[in-house]
Amino acid sequence: MTKLWGGRFTKPTNKLVEEYTSSINFDQKLAKQDIQGSLAHVDMLGKCGIISQNEVSDIKKGLSIIEGKIEKGEVEFSVADEDIHMNIEKLLIEEIGPVGGKLHTGRSRNDQVATDMHLYMREKTELMVELVEQVQSALLQQAEQHVETILPGYTHLQRAQPISFGHHLLAYFWMFERDKERLQDSLKRINWSPLGAAALAGTPYSIDREMTAEALGFERVYPNSLDAVSDRDFILEFLSISSIMITHISRLSEELILWSSQEFNFVELDDAFCTGSSIMPQKKNPDVPELLRGKTGRIYGNLMGLLTLLKGLPLAYNKDMQEDKEGMFDTAETLEGALSLLAPMLESMEVNVGQMRNAVKEDYSNATDIADYLAIKGMPFRQAHEVIGQIVLYGIQNEKYLLDLTIEEYQQFSDLFEEDIFEKLAPEQVVAARNSQGGTGFKQVHKQIQLAKQYL
Repeated sequence: MTKLWGGRFTKPTNKLVEEYTSSINFDQKLAKQDIQGSLAHVDMLGKCGIISQNEVSDIKKGLSIIEGKIEKGEVEFSVADEDIHMNIEKLLIEEIGPVGGKLHTGRSRNDQVATDMHLYMREKTELMVELVEQVQSALLQQAEQHVETILPGYTHLQRAQPISFGHHLLAYFWMFERDKERLQDSLKRINWSPLGAAALAGTPYSIDREMTAEALGFERVYPNSLDAVSDRDFILEFLSISSIMITHISRLSEELILWSSQEFNFVELDDAFCTGSSIMPQKKNPDVPELLRGKTGRIYGNLMGLLTLLKGLPLAYNKDMQEDKEGMFDTAETLEGALSLLAPMLESMEVNVGQMRNAVKEDYSNATDIADYLAIKGMPFRQAHEVIGQIVLYGIQNEKYLLDLTIEEYQQFSDLFEEDIFEKLAPEQVVAARNSQGGTGFKQVHKQIQLAKQYL
């Protein structure tokens, strides 16, 4: 058979052009969505009296047969047929005869491919929401077990103040909560139906776009046919949300890499999520979080690629837009893999409670609490800050931590110090004292956990 669009042409397509312009090698991923959209479209054509009910029945039967063959891997797609839409239509005509050519009545590949991508994006977005919640559950599970596990909190990667490990993990819970809300909100824009916009100007057939939108689970139709076939905002939004989310995944991965190092030794990742060295038998490498961190580049790149692709395109459809799919597929698959690995890795992670506690004993991260102690006793905070700086310098010079100093040493710097200073400097007391809303105090972390459970 010749090209389905070949009537106007006098020469066959150059083979190099066929190979270069074909998208079937990647857009075959849309086969399920393409058939789904075609089934809704042919039902509408029948209801509107554009084709007969017998023709509707034949086309639907043929599409069902083709779908079964594709699922069984019995279909060999052809580069000569360019894309998934033309491949399926040609297979349909081969299966049921010329009546298969009526399926394309009242639509174009332009609105067809846009519909396929809306369906694909909705499926993947709903899946991402589920996977994000699994990661949140894993974080919440670990946080609940470690409310009173204390570790150093850092700023500038320097020890700052003791905090609850549960509190630290919950910071990521809320990052992923925002990611999830962004995904859920994006469904409002994914659920617009472009089907029936045809090539760019609509169609002279008396079609019912509301019927196909309802059949496909869309909430509304595009009011403008030009916008319907040229809009890729919903993909840009997914790529943007994915870029933000992979940033959160990368930050968490970086901490897991640091915490599992011999220098920190705060956590141990399960062997199932690590690999060894080909030459150094003692090594246990955190390859999974390293690769999760490394995946940020390709997801960022996919976003920038599509932004660059679209920035100069006139309305409506242009062949450039064939380049919108591979980045979409790659980001969806990359993010799905990342989230699927992250949840069980967090669930199986062992926490070295004692090592974290020892780290807090061997630093000056409780220094702020001495300043607060003096301020409560009436010393201006800025003056107290200077006094504590002098005490920390004294400790460093004498190789002592703040809990190692005697009351006499403290009183060299201020007469306001009393024996209760040692109780105030105990790590448990330092953390518990930060009981302001959203703080790391144990009571506040328990409240935060209950709130997190409500969100899940």
